[in-house]
Amino acid sequence: MTTSTYTVTGMTCGHCVSSVKEEVGEVPGVTGVEVDLGSGRVEVSGSGTLDDAAIRAAIEEAGYQVA
Repeated sequence: MTTSTYTVTGMTCGHCVSSVKEEVGEVPGVTGVEVDLGSGRVEVSGSGTLDDAAIRAAIEEAGYQVA
């Protein structure tokens, strides 16, 4: 199992969290997404190697920035 952590800016509510979880969860190989709204921390877990560029793109697709 692989885990990557990102700091995401711009999230302000539960809907923001849901959007990020949904978009990142669709990236191939991702098996779990945990979001801490207060800190902006997004922890992504998966089987095998996670595609960092695809995860960053998914976060941006949801409308947020990776710090």
